Amino acid sequence: MSETLARYAKDYPAGPHDQPQSMCPAFGSLRVGLRMRRTATVLSGSACCVYGLTFTSHFYGARRSVGYVPFNSETLVTGKLFEDIREAVFKLADPEKYDAIVIINLCVPTASGVPLRLLPKDIGGVRIIGVDVPGFGVPTHAEAKDVLAGAMLHFARLEAEQGPVQAPRTARSDKPTVSLLGEVFPADPVQIGGMLDLLGLAAGPVVPTREWRELYGALDCAAVAALHPFYTACVREFEAAGRSVVGSAPVGHDGTAAWLAAIGEACAVPRATVAAAQNRLLPAIRGALAQTPIKGRITLSGYEGSELLVGRLLVESGADLRYVGTACPRTRFSAEDCAWLESKGVHVQYRASLEHDLAAMAEFQPDLAIGTTPVSLAKVINAALANKARFDEMKAFFEGVGEGHAAGVWEDVPRDRPEFRKKHRAKTAQKPAEEMGAC
Repeated sequence: MSETLARYAKDYPAGPHDQPQSMCPAFGSLRVGLRMRRTATVLSGSACCVYGLTFTSHFYGARRSVGYVPFNSETLVTGKLFEDIREAVFKLADPEKYDAIVIINLCVPTASGVPLRLLPKDIGGVRIIGVDVPGFGVPTHAEAKDVLAGAMLHFARLEAEQGPVQAPRTARSDKPTVSLLGEVFPADPVQIGGMLDLLGLAAGPVVPTREWRELYGALDCAAVAALHPFYTACVREFEAAGRSVVGSAPVGHDGTAAWLAAIGEACAVPRATVAAAQNRLLPAIRGALAQTPIKGRITLSGYEGSELLVGRLLVESGADLRYVGTACPRTRFSAEDCAWLESKGVHVQYRASLEHDLAAMAEFQPDLAIGTTPVSLAKVINAALANKARFDEMKAFFEGVGEGHAAGVWEDVPRDRPEFRKKHRAKTAQKPAEEMGAC
């Protein structure tokens, strides 16, 4: 267990808080498992945690059951929980139904050292993937996607090294492929594939994949496009397979130009071919941005890892962007995006906390503070900016409700307790939060 947590500390360096400020990180791993065909997903953790995770997963459209191995103090300390997990895995391992079974240890089993590594790696042709995803070791649910996706890539890479593996469900392209790393919207691979076609390349599978056999296709690529920059474990597996990894994404005018050049270099595409693709795509992108301008001062925050990309698009759309906060860590694959934003006067905050985001709002006084990444960027943002006066009226109407000492759930009229605030200030003053620097 100490080795696992040490690896997590290196892969997913902590921020100013020792616990996540967003949803339970394990949701990320659970989401990856539930989106895959022929994959069973089992949780091991406190019942309240399992309830919350399953509720959230079905709220987000999961159509598969979530397995659960319950425990109590006795089964936890005697090791019976591990035996119960092992029994559940053997009962589930039906090769007619499943390619893989995923077991996710939540906080309590992880802290108690329940050894999922001792489970068999294969039961009758069904792969067994056990991962620990504690809130005290994995800072965000975005990075928890990497925990499971990386474990699956590792397993698949070892399988491919040992001999022939199952072919993908869809026919392979006769062109070299670029695998896409990071969850994307359904239309994104098609649009990216159109750009790659101009380079004589094709879009490969998206990781996290939707089926086990797609993992082999993802590994068998010319290069990897790390559209989301925090997939550290996945990058390790791709690089172990000898694949080069390119950061950023084809977003906006400058981002698309740089991304095409980087992909072209990684795949040994002639420079003239890259230039021809840029000349064909970039004028249309510039024109589209000019047709849907965004006017207003904005701060941007999020926890999905794509915040810097959205920030670039906002700037090129004309927005007065002052701050981008991402709950994800700094990695080499977002360095170019960070440098570009800073060159435009934008403050970039990695491992941003709620306190960072609130401080940015107080300092920059934005017309709009974005707390997530909208799909239809210009349409949604311009509509919100146009309703600023309405929002101001609503804020004035609800002024003081649920704020400060009145926050939370009260059975009686909220009562201020200044002595508690004084005690808390004294406590936090003794241990100031680590400043997670801008790039």
